[in-house]
Amino acid sequence: MQHWKAMIGATIAWGVACSSVPATAASPPRLTGSIIGFVSDASGVAQMGASVLLYNRYERLVQKALTNDRGAFGFDALTPDLYSIRVSLSSFLPALKQNILVQPGMRSFLSINLSGILSSIELVYIAPGQGAIMTDDWKWVLRSSLATRPVLRLLPGIDYSDPSARNSAALFSDTRGMLKLSAGDAGTAGDFGRSPDLGTAFALATSLFGANRVQFSGNVGYAAMSGSPSAGFSTRFSRGQPGGLTPEVQLTMRQVFLPVRVGAGLLGGQQSAPPLRTMSLSVQDHTDLAEGLDLDYGVTLESVSFLDRLNYLSPYARLNYAMGRAGALQLGYSSGVPPPNLAAGETGDADLQRDLMSLALFPRVSLEEGRVRVQRTENFELGYMKVVGSRTFSAGVYRESVAHAALLISAPGGLFAGSGDLLPDLFSNSSIFSIGRYRSLGFMGSVTQALGDSASMSLAYGNGGVLRTDERQMRSADPDELRSLVRTSRRSWVAARVAGTAPGSGTRFVTSYLWTDYRALTPGHRYLTQRMNPETGWNVYLRQPIRNFAGMPGRLEATADLRNLLAQGYLPIRTADGRDVFLIHSPRAVRGGLSFIF
Repeated sequence: MQHWKAMIGATIAWGVACSSVPATAASPPRLTGSIIGFVSDASGVAQMGASVLLYNRYERLVQKALTNDRGAFGFDALTPDLYSIRVSLSSFLPALKQNILVQPGMRSFLSINLSGILSSIELVYIAPGQGAIMTDDWKWVLRSSLATRPVLRLLPGIDYSDPSARNSAALFSDTRGMLKLSAGDAGTAGDFGRSPDLGTAFALATSLFGANRVQFSGNVGYAAMSGSPSAGFSTRFSRGQPGGLTPEVQLTMRQVFLPVRVGAGLLGGQQSAPPLRTMSLSVQDHTDLAEGLDLDYGVTLESVSFLDRLNYLSPYARLNYAMGRAGALQLGYSSGVPPPNLAAGETGDADLQRDLMSLALFPRVSLEEGRVRVQRTENFELGYMKVVGSRTFSAGVYRESVAHAALLISAPGGLFAGSGDLLPDLFSNSSIFSIGRYRSLGFMGSVTQALGDSASMSLAYGNGGVLRTDERQMRSADPDELRSLVRTSRRSWVAARVAGTAPGSGTRFVTSYLWTDYRALTPGHRYLTQRMNPETGWNVYLRQPIRNFAGMPGRLEATADLRNLLAQGYLPIRTADGRDVFLIHSPRAVRGGLSFIF
């Protein structure tokens, strides 16, 4: 009841504000609109520090803001179009509202209710020319009730000229965090952000002197394959700019001790191997070049230390051109590791989840004749997107070149003994094998149907490069022969994906399946311009909110990540002595976790 009173009072106050401004015949028509709103919890208490992200119809981030001490936010001078709002706060589930219509001179008011199970956003349009939403009788109704009288003092105390302004004197404010425990199948390192956690992961974010943002995340665990502890830590700093544009700098360090069999295979029978250490420094930014034209860009300097030291740069850029109702064009380029901040996928809890995902992206390291190699991918991509009502049509074409392509190999003991071409996998009993270089051309087209604000269904068709073998029998134990057997080819595929939130329980789910010829290995492609990234086989991802115990701060959430459940896309090869070897890109994995978010 308190929540409804607060919402009705806020709506009335905004109605008064809009109707009290006299219309002037000589005033020129306004060509822009605005979106304003209040964020509160289930009991109607205003929530300060909630992150509000504004997206255009092509799901490009336009602006961002933080709610003030009254739970208020606002976006002014918006070009007439369809927008989406995403609101997140650490102790609550995120709320999403799509297809918010902004018209010239129109102010769209959002009443946002955050909850630990199911958050919601209610939209009320207030536009000039529609007349007052009620008569002046409302004044006497409010004055006659002590419970509603404070509403009269609500409007003058709110300043929307800078809704994201904070107390600059505070050293730390708006502190949020996440603690995650994970378990299950180990999987492999580097499979497009689905890499396993080392065991226990955490992330902490806070504002420093107002708009500056500092985030610190870590991932620590005990590697059963190596018998030694492993860890990774990352620090991200971003500085707020007008319009919510925040250049970011991120420093990440990781250390993993490899299995003891590495020493026996590579170091002349020694029982220990040097740890795999990586350190990367990333800089990323966003700039507006012209009306409807903007650029995302950045670069990563990474150093990999294992038996040798390798240093390399990974630049990326994506040019976005919004053509209004004609759609949007995107041109992308990346070299090295695909940038996780541009890759499509589930957003989760925004920056905290993104930090944990990027921390798990180990470089794909392999060996060739005992020398360390790191997989490098160069990608050129062109994409197009158009929104028609509740449907989104998208198409993309790419050309990529992969050097030192590393695949998981399930091989019997003693294969390629002494050659220095097999590197034991960091997280499983299998090994990593470099198949050399290959090139690929591909395209995809997709259509996504929105089913309200809580669900969507996508269907995609594409054609791309795959890896196959003309002969399935090796004649010798030479690793170069295995590389010569692997050839590139092309295959068509069809993929379906369903995502949404179950009403009542608040369960968020994503399930997908890809139909193709699984007699070949599909290495996949990480799109920079498409919302949907097809993944091998049948995949299921679940996030289930758990009701808190009485008085417990924050919220609990259980996750389940089931990858390639049917174990499809394995490329079998028989060795000269009759044993079977499998080359794998996306292994079957079942993982789960429990997160505490505060």
